[in-house]
Amino acid sequence: MNSWSDSIKPGAPLRNVVSATPAAIVGPGNPGTNDPWRASYDLGRIEGEKALSEQLLKQRAEMHELLQGVLNSLSKAVPQVVRDTENLMVSLAMEVAQKLVADIPITVAVVEGAVRDALSQVDGTAQFTVRLNPADLELLQTANSPTLKPAEGSNEFRFVAAHEVARGGCVVQTRFGTVDARRETKLDLLKRSLLSC
Repeated sequence: MNSWSDSIKPGAPLRNVVSATPAAIVGPGNPGTNDPWRASYDLGRIEGEKALSEQLLKQRAEMHELLQGVLNSLSKAVPQVVRDTENLMVSLAMEVAQKLVADIPITVAVVEGAVRDALSQVDGTAQFTVRLNPADLELLQTANSPTLKPAEGSNEFRFVAAHEVARGGCVVQTRFGTVDARRETKLDLLKRSLLSC
């Protein structure tokens, strides 16, 4: 039997013949130099790279904007956290002070101190009335406190029992105004002073 190469006999010599190599095979996987498959592939690759590059730039801009937003939020949040913390600390300190003051026993010295403190603010007033809690007034009367007695050449004054005044404090009324020396008023003024700092 003859091989197939023996059966093909060209009649004339072949011209411009190139051997079949993988680079010369035409197709999408291995296109030739003027191949439309290769041109489409290259165009798709370029367009894909361009789209990916644009998408990456857009994502980078979005991430930068998001980061700026987070930083702005944090820069605004820190002062607010500091203010909130200060307010909470003031409230906590005031609660502790109120509990401490509430636990102090009411003695003659405590009531006399509150009255002296209030009267120091009304110097020069001709007439005034000191309003005390009934139990505090009774305490001073029982102890025969010198606070209840007018000093020589002193102004006209009188002590009155008042249920609206809590123990340990007093309210002094004059023709020109009122001096509120109650414990709760002092604590409230202290709290406002601390919060306004």
